[in-house]
This record gives sequence, structure tokens and C-alpha cells, in this order.
Amino acid sequence: MHRLKKWADALKRNTYALYLAARDPRVSPVARFLIAIIIAYILSPVDLIPDFIPVIGYLDDLLLLPLGIALVIRMIPEDVWQSCQQQASNGLSMDSPWRRQVLVVIVLIWVITLATITHICWQWYTNEPG
Repeated sequence: MHRLKKWADALKRNTYALYLAARDPRVSPVARFLIAIIIAYILSPVDLIPDFIPVIGYLDDLLLLPLGIALVIRMIPEDVWQSCQQQASNGLSMDSPWRRQVLVVIVLIWVITLATITHICWQWYTNEPG
């Protein structure tokens, strides 16, 4: 269990370090593009392989994502990566007073999105000729 927590913490730190690296002008445009794709995929609720598919559903989370991160890390200059990791460690260790507000905003976005989709589906269902 301790190894899993360390792995999750490293993934969180590396994700934030990748974000910081993407903002560094010394990182190539190709690496920036790949970083954007990886971060978007990490934050996206949609998986390449749906998790409900037994065994291979978690393949992207457990294999493809770490491989993608490892590939992009190799494309980042060593000094830039070390600096970004240090900044990420410092940034994640600080307890932000905004953390709760950000969580509330994210939950509200999801609630509004689901309510809108539900409303649209209900309108479509009730107005369908039949």
C-alpha cells in the first residue's frame, strides 16, 4: 500500500513538473505538444480504453500513461527537468488556501454540465413525435 501511495505521489509531482516544463522556453515545441496531450489525458474523464473492459481497461492508466510521461521526460533538457521537479515538489508541499474553492468550482462545472445534458435529453425525449 505504501508503494502505491509513493507511485501516486510521484505521478502527481511529475504531472505538475510536466506542466511547469511546458511553460519553459528551453523545451522544444514537440515536447510541449506531447506534454499538453498527456496532461489533457490525465485530467480528462474519458479514457482511451474504457476502464469497464476487464484487465485491458486499466492498461492505458498503468502502462501507456507512465510510458508517455517517461518519453516526454527524455525530451526535456536535464537541467530544466530537475528545476521543474524541484518547483513541483515545493508547490505540492504547500497547502493552498484555494484548494477547497477550486474543488467546489470543478464540482459545479460537472453538475452544470450534467444538468445541461439531462435537460437537453429530456427536451429531446418529450418533444419527439410519436
